[in-house]
Amino acid sequence: METSTLTAEEEKKQVKKIKRSETWRRIKRNKMIYLMILPGLIYFLIYKYLPMYGLIISFMDYKPYLGIMGSQWVGFDHFARLFNSAEFWMIFKNTLILFALQLFIFFPIPIIISLMLNEVRHSFFKRGVQTLIYIPHFMSWVVIVSISYVMLTLDGGIVNAILESLGFQKVNFLLNEDWFRPMYILQVIWREAGWGTIIFLAAITAVDPQLYEAARMDGANRFRQMWHITLPAIRNVIIVLLILKIGDVLELGFEHVYLLLNSSNRNVAEIFDTYVYVAGLQQGQFSYSTAVGFFKGGIGLILVVFANWLAKKFNEEGIY
Repeated sequence: METSTLTAEEEKKQVKKIKRSETWRRIKRNKMIYLMILPGLIYFLIYKYLPMYGLIISFMDYKPYLGIMGSQWVGFDHFARLFNSAEFWMIFKNTLILFALQLFIFFPIPIIISLMLNEVRHSFFKRGVQTLIYIPHFMSWVVIVSISYVMLTLDGGIVNAILESLGFQKVNFLLNEDWFRPMYILQVIWREAGWGTIIFLAAITAVDPQLYEAARMDGANRFRQMWHITLPAIRNVIIVLLILKIGDVLELGFEHVYLLLNSSNRNVAEIFDTYVYVAGLQQGQFSYSTAVGFFKGGIGLILVVFANWLAKKFNEEGIY
């Protein structure tokens, strides 16, 4: 009796065909779920991916009246100009320092607050505290900086009034470059620390209560339960958010820093975001500012990939 044998290539084609049919069946079965994510996909396509075509002008001497097709190709000239600029290392250092403040000071604070709120047993008090610490997130940076200005100004500022009443000299917080970074990170904590607890509190609620009961039976106190049960349970969430945070190493946000920036603190306050604004919009150097933005995005992508690889290396869950 003769049996038909398939070649290796035909077997691969048949397997691919079966996988495609299974994929389409799965899509048809969950078509409503895919319809729900369609608006998000369209948003990212229009506002995130299509504008990436404009990155090509970073390799051109772009002139608006000539358009992309009519502008002269200059290759990596704008990148060479950026790296050879006298301001590059100042901006790079300032950006890294502010990012380090966010990573090592701000990032752990929502985790600590979440652990503290999880230990509160009175739901009324817990919800009240959550509401109070969420509110600053809904205020714009203009409001946050304006409140800080009113509190810290030399003329009528409550902080300087207290210092003067205690016999100290007034401090010009707004124009003193030594106070820029503390003021920056305190404002970030004030506005975003409460909002950052939402993800961690959601992750904590998924912890099995039986683990806490078993720990109590073994004589573990509240701190031991938090250290050996709660923290390990949300470790994957912490690592994922840390990887995403590392990807924003050069993306600190334009509005906040720009509102604090002035001629007196520029040496410690100028970052890539404000530099792009000045070079691109105020000075009309569209190609050069696009090259700076391209550099920022490239560094962020490399660090995300590296951080994800490092997490997988230590048997942790990454973002992909």
